[in-house]
Amino acid sequence: MKILSAEQLKEADEVTLKNEGISSTRLMERAASLVFSEIHTRLEGADINIKIFCGIGNNGGDGLVVARLLHKYGYKVEVYVVNYSDKRSDDFLVNYDRYKKESNTWPALIKREEDFPEISPGDFCVDAIFGIGLNRPAEGWLAKLLLHINNSGAFCLAVDMPSGLFPNKVPGEDAAVIKANYTLTFQTPKLVFFLPETMKYAGEVQVMDIGLDRAYLKEVKAKAQLIGKREARQLYKPRDKNSHKGDYGHTLVVGGSYGKIGSMVLSAKSVLRAGAGLCSVFIPKCGYDILQTSFPEAMLITDKDEHELTNIETDLEPDVICFGMGAGKSSKTVKAFKALLEQTQKPMLIDADGLNMLSENNELLNLLPKHSVLTPHPKELERLIGKWEDDFEKMDKIEKFTKKYKIILVLKGAHSFIFSGKHTYINNSGNPGMATAGSGDVLSGIIAGLMSQEYEPLVAAILGVYLHGLSGDICAEEKGYEALISGDISDNLGKAFLALMNDEKKI
Repeated sequence: MKILSAEQLKEADEVTLKNEGISSTRLMERAASLVFSEIHTRLEGADINIKIFCGIGNNGGDGLVVARLLHKYGYKVEVYVVNYSDKRSDDFLVNYDRYKKESNTWPALIKREEDFPEISPGDFCVDAIFGIGLNRPAEGWLAKLLLHINNSGAFCLAVDMPSGLFPNKVPGEDAAVIKANYTLTFQTPKLVFFLPETMKYAGEVQVMDIGLDRAYLKEVKAKAQLIGKREARQLYKPRDKNSHKGDYGHTLVVGGSYGKIGSMVLSAKSVLRAGAGLCSVFIPKCGYDILQTSFPEAMLITDKDEHELTNIETDLEPDVICFGMGAGKSSKTVKAFKALLEQTQKPMLIDADGLNMLSENNELLNLLPKHSVLTPHPKELERLIGKWEDDFEKMDKIEKFTKKYKIILVLKGAHSFIFSGKHTYINNSGNPGMATAGSGDVLSGIIAGLMSQEYEPLVAAILGVYLHGLSGDICAEEKGYEALISGDISDNLGKAFLALMNDEKKI
């Protein structure tokens, strides 16, 4: 699903009005009616106080449509017009009159702190103050109103976007922003719903298709795309019945050091769970018994050194090398890693201590094979590209980094981001239970396993991240968040593949 900018959505509105020959008021009615339907479906006529806060622009017009329809169906509705300017949009004025006609009441006017209504924890608030059009922070009594709603304890539903949140920048540390429990957003999700610094404001997000011009939406180039089941499913390659293990590639997993062999077990198992035909593991001698016992499906090669990697030599010709998990950063290991980079032409998967070695030895970045996949968490990323002011600057720096070295970068998080030059993909599977030791090692193995099956590295990264999260979601359904461990994610990859192709499994 494409993630469009505010400017692109405005253009989509204009194209829709022109091509359908309808008024903006009618389009507003169509969009806001969907919001009403969702509220009505959830509340089912409940005897609850609904307080709707409407700005004086088009977002406020949406709120007035919702208010009118709720009143028509017998709900207890109180409407408050937030009078932050003398200007009103035309569609706001049309729907203001329609609401008055339906309810035979005048909405209350808020233009100072003394006008704030009392809000009880049991109330249902609808935020339709600013929407996507905000370009400067709320100040004075207006900022206090947003905080008043937040501090009430009432359930808050935001229309299109929580008020105070910008579509293209991070609010200041002390900025007043509605913290919605639920956001009903129009046509496409907004980027800020997925950024670590801003996702907390949107709560649970539901995208509502308001019927904007299909041709425009198909052709417009998006800065980012959201990857859900439909998108991931399109990337999957079914297997040929007449095939053998050699058709699905050979992955060499390299890493480990004394006391850190477990990460290698997790990564190597995940390689085969992701479908690779063969998996070899290169580790220090200290991990021999552990790997042979815990993972008999792998072929095992050991370094001459007992405790760390010093000389990565094999007669193998793997399709992909997955490097770094538990490897440590000793001078001998750095030297061995450099030699491996110098002799490797195919794209690699580099994680964990491999990333740390790149950060501390920047000259190694120039040795990266093109289209290699790097999988840092935020701290590892900071060591790679330096600090950033906010999430938007971070994305800009990653874009330049991936362009410079011609690589793919997977930034792990609640919504993992996959970057390849100017293209960004945002994963929509996964859950908080996956914040557990070894989860990243499993992800590295999955992506490497897909790469060995001749998935393009970018496709392997996108599909691998989605399957990783999907498997985690299946685990969480069975075990809950707290009891989930990384081995569960690897062990449930089979169920994830089945769920990906099963129309009845709504994950």
